[in-house]
Amino acid sequence: MSSVKSADAAAGAQSDDATGLVDRFMELLRQKLRSSELWFIALATLIGIIAGAMTVGLQDAAHGIQALLYGLSMSERLSTQLSLKPVQLLVLPAGGIALALFTYVVRARRRALVDSVEANALHGGQMSMKDSLIISGQTLISNGFGASVGLEAAYAQMGSGVASFVGRTMTVRRPDLRTLVGAGAGAGIAAAFGAPLAGAFYAFEIVMGAYTPSAIAPVAAACVAAVLTARGLGHHPYLIASGGSGPIDVSHYLLYVGLAALCAGLGIVLMRTISIVETLTKRARLPAWAKPAIGGALLMPLAFVTPQVLSSGHAALYLDISGGAPTKLVITVILAKCAASIVSLGFGFRGGLFFASLFVGSLFGQLYADTLFLVFGQVVVSTPHAALVGMAGLAVAVIGGPLTMAMLVLESTQNLALTGVVIVGSLVASTLVRVFFGYSFSTWRLHLRGETIRSARDVGWVRTLTAGRMMRRETRATPAKLTVAEFRRRFPLGSTSRVVLVDDFDRYQGIVVTPTAYADSVDTAAPISDLAVLSDTALRPEMDIVKVMAVFDAATADELAVVSADSKVLGLLSETYVRKRYAEEIEKNQRDLFGERQGS
Repeated sequence: MSSVKSADAAAGAQSDDATGLVDRFMELLRQKLRSSELWFIALATLIGIIAGAMTVGLQDAAHGIQALLYGLSMSERLSTQLSLKPVQLLVLPAGGIALALFTYVVRARRRALVDSVEANALHGGQMSMKDSLIISGQTLISNGFGASVGLEAAYAQMGSGVASFVGRTMTVRRPDLRTLVGAGAGAGIAAAFGAPLAGAFYAFEIVMGAYTPSAIAPVAAACVAAVLTARGLGHHPYLIASGGSGPIDVSHYLLYVGLAALCAGLGIVLMRTISIVETLTKRARLPAWAKPAIGGALLMPLAFVTPQVLSSGHAALYLDISGGAPTKLVITVILAKCAASIVSLGFGFRGGLFFASLFVGSLFGQLYADTLFLVFGQVVVSTPHAALVGMAGLAVAVIGGPLTMAMLVLESTQNLALTGVVIVGSLVASTLVRVFFGYSFSTWRLHLRGETIRSARDVGWVRTLTAGRMMRRETRATPAKLTVAEFRRRFPLGSTSRVVLVDDFDRYQGIVVTPTAYADSVDTAAPISDLAVLSDTALRPEMDIVKVMAVFDAATADELAVVSADSKVLGLLSETYVRKRYAEEIEKNQRDLFGERQGS
């Protein structure tokens, strides 16, 4: 018996030793990640490998579902079918039912699930792995059943979700976690297109919201690793350009700028129309499970006209951009693809507009070149060139990231001259959308939920600095009905600079600057409330520091009261302290962002 106990004790001791070794190893690893840039780059590379593998897995799974449901061979693509039978199109409403069932089974929360842009802007890179799996599953079902949405949202979501999980496990700093999330998202995009530069700029422009010297190496390493991993797994990147070679006539730049301007307008119309349809479906009070099924039914006539509207449309884009499609077909596909994307997203299918904007933009560029030909009776701009400029212009208008799209074109065509005109067009489209609309598609959807962010720049720390957290507690609230004489007795000169007044129900009535009660012209028998200022101006405890500073600017006050919803005084806050805290946080974030890693 004693020998058994001794064996158990020995086994327990060995288990404790093993656990202790693991804990010590993890602690050492965390210290290395905080102190060494090389270790951090290695971690980003590992995340890139995982993101690349998951991108390949998602793409193969979606294609396999389509091949199974639509009776295609694995070498065929859904969007390049010449036609589909009505019985095949019944897959679309069935996909809506499958999506609703999946959402119910996984018990997706009613609140909006956090994506990489929102996570980096508001939560310091904090993402739920469960949320990421749900979003990716919903996107896979939507795309696999043929809804007009892209898988790019799933690629970015899974890459960034894994990055956030690993970063939180390693307890990296807030700026480093944001960098990892950007690297994971960019790696997913890079693997899909075989374009590490485009993936890196996607991370910088769209997910992180800024270029920082400390983030360049880890993001680039993750994107290169993702592309190499995808190639190693036999993945062939999306083909998006053909015939884009040859020089660009500088005199045609203004014509391409005009095309970019038209793309900006089309992008704004597309984003607004999607939000209008979403609003109408909500007002119709349709059951949550029925909306995607109805959307799938509405997609059937569009897919009957042209199957190119289905799924992402990767193969259809390459077919149209290289085959010189007739103008009538181009117009038909543009209208049908836009309508299909609007219906898909407006009725609850999950996915994004990344590839849809590339697809429609390429067709829009072809239509632009054909129109110029009809007007002038001769070839004015090259159709392949116009297609690529239109592709980048519309994608920038909808997704954002002018350099992302420029790098995508450069890596696809290897034409530096074309990249120059694409950059010009992308910047024009980006500027016009920013001026006349102000949002990309992802930030527009956040705006519709009540968020105010316009990019992925880190503003989460702003929300934690609220008036309630910064104020000093006010314990000397004074009745407003006191006479000036009594006020002087209670508050001699020099005792306090300001006094908060309240009524009989302890509601805020304003602030008295103490020296004003000692002016010779003041009637000492009058109520002190006659000298109160800012009686209609106060701060709420939930106001963030930016709103607080705006109130101070508007009131031109040195100190303001913080009051509750029922006007009860909670505390006081001075403008000097607020601006000092703001400057300290800005300096801290810049130090974390640009500072070198030091040993912990």
